Amino acid sequence: MAKFNDKRTLLIFAIIVLLAPVLLAPTGAAYPDLMQRFAIYGIFAIGFNILFGLTGYLSFGHAAFLGVGSYAAVWMFKLLTMNILPALILAVVIAGVFSLIIGYVSLRRSGIYFSILTLAFAQMSYNLAYSVLTPLTNGETGLQLRLNDPRILDAASPEGTLPSTNLFGFEMREVFWNPTFMGYELQFNYGFYVSAFLLIASFYIAIRIFRSPFGMMLRAIKSNQTRLNYTGISARPYTLAAFVISGMFAGLAGGLLAAMDPLAGAERMQWTVGGEVVLMVVLGGMGTLTGPVLGAVFIKYFENIFSKINAVVLHGWFSFMPAWLENIIVAIIYPFVGKGWHLTLGALFMLVVIFLPGGLVDGSKRIGGLFRRKSKQEV
Repeated sequence: MAKFNDKRTLLIFAIIVLLAPVLLAPTGAAYPDLMQRFAIYGIFAIGFNILFGLTGYLSFGHAAFLGVGSYAAVWMFKLLTMNILPALILAVVIAGVFSLIIGYVSLRRSGIYFSILTLAFAQMSYNLAYSVLTPLTNGETGLQLRLNDPRILDAASPEGTLPSTNLFGFEMREVFWNPTFMGYELQFNYGFYVSAFLLIASFYIAIRIFRSPFGMMLRAIKSNQTRLNYTGISARPYTLAAFVISGMFAGLAGGLLAAMDPLAGAERMQWTVGGEVVLMVVLGGMGTLTGPVLGAVFIKYFENIFSKINAVVLHGWFSFMPAWLENIIVAIIYPFVGKGWHLTLGALFMLVVIFLPGGLVDGSKRIGGLFRRKSKQEV
């Protein structure tokens, strides 16, 4: 029965992801760059949930692996080829090695001490990328493509133009189908569907980990690690494995960000990015399968859509009202949109933590339960 439910969940998830350009059209979020961000940060959150959701170990340092993945991918674009496949493989491998080193040291402690250690490593990585390892990272400017990069496997590009990232000739930014559906102009591009395929694959891997003996061991660590130690089982190899796996997911997300825009900067390694993925997982539902993806979509939607609402847009929305009432409502709402979108996100996060500790997934289950009760009462 559990296997059937997992297959059904995976199928529904895959259909929703593949139909995202159609489903997101009414929300104004159906343009390729934003949909790719939904998918990429969904991968990032799925990986983080394997560590935080299953073991309870809260890391603030996963931004370091995101940044390392981006730098590795851009170096591959500069030296070898603009095909994203070698770049993504290198991003995952380098992030895995880096997370192994950091995890080996950080997991000597648990609880708040572990969290502080990972935060310290993230800040050290940021400072190294920003000011120390400038020959590798190009400092504050960021690592970028140049016309004189060797790219030994690629043919020479037209003079004066930088090549585009591609997957065996299919350019990531190319829109291959641009139909109109119910009055909405849809854009289907290769970059989104590459990210979508990897998101579905990541979701499948997460299901396998959740249902495996390894996943059960991670849950045991979360529920009572002391009792587990008394049985003679060392939790450290399992937590280290979870840490490395989640770091590799972060590296994949970083590589995809570089494939979307071949630029790697130190800002991707800041502690705020590590905090953002924590918000995604908690907001969506820690320890659930779909929750991290929901949280990632929710936060990135706020960041890219809600943040663009300004006073002119608000006045347009409420123009049917009397002028004095319109000005009052706009004055009340304006601090919570545009540059103040973080206030709205913070308020929603507080409400979720207080009233829905299980996140958006828990909220959807409660709403579904209410409807089922009503239907039974009517029968």
